Amino acid sequence: MKDNSLIKEILIVLFAAIILGASYAFPDETKNIFLYSVFFLIIIAVNVLVKKYIAYYFEAEVNTKFWSLYHYGFKTGSHFKKPIYMLWFPIFLSLFSKGYFFWMPILEFDIKPRLERIARRHEGMYRFTEMTEKHIAFIVMWGIIANIILAIIGYLLGGYIPRGELFAKLNIYYALWSLVPFGSLDGTKLYFGSHPIWFSMTIITIAFLIIGIMII
Repeated sequence: MKDNSLIKEILIVLFAAIILGASYAFPDETKNIFLYSVFFLIIIAVNVLVKKYIAYYFEAEVNTKFWSLYHYGFKTGSHFKKPIYMLWFPIFLSLFSKGYFFWMPILEFDIKPRLERIARRHEGMYRFTEMTEKHIAFIVMWGIIANIILAIIGYLLGGYIPRGELFAKLNIYYALWSLVPFGSLDGTKLYFGSHPIWFSMTIITIAFLIIGIMII
């Protein structure tokens, strides 16, 4: 069962990378969709793996899935009968804007305590078995930090890898989009989990974006 879940997550990350690669390349036929897809695969995979590692530190599990919309209003009962999966949105937006605007956040995650955490709760070592919003915010934060580090690596290795400067930019873009507090995306988990961390990460990411625009 666990192996099937892992394979499913790998396929989700792979498919997400292809979608973002295609949507970012449109409509310029000179852009290499395969290269962009590979870049996004690395960007997303590192983000997901780091979040899984940090969650493991808190004795919890992160399950990655496609972003979906469920609520459409501010009232409790304002929701669709079934969640609407939004993996089509980046391509739709690229087509609609003719490539002038793109959307990156199409993945979200669920988190649950591992059995070890629940077991220790009964031994009196934990007061809560559920993950707190601050724990979840911390997990999202490290995913963003991982992408910023990848951006720095891409810039430093720009002369040694194909389109290293592009790889650096895409990482910063992905980190910035990960801060958007909308729906059930990472930015929402970070914003409501810890306002100070959200504001700090936003300032840091924007600073890297400005620096990237100036030197790349």
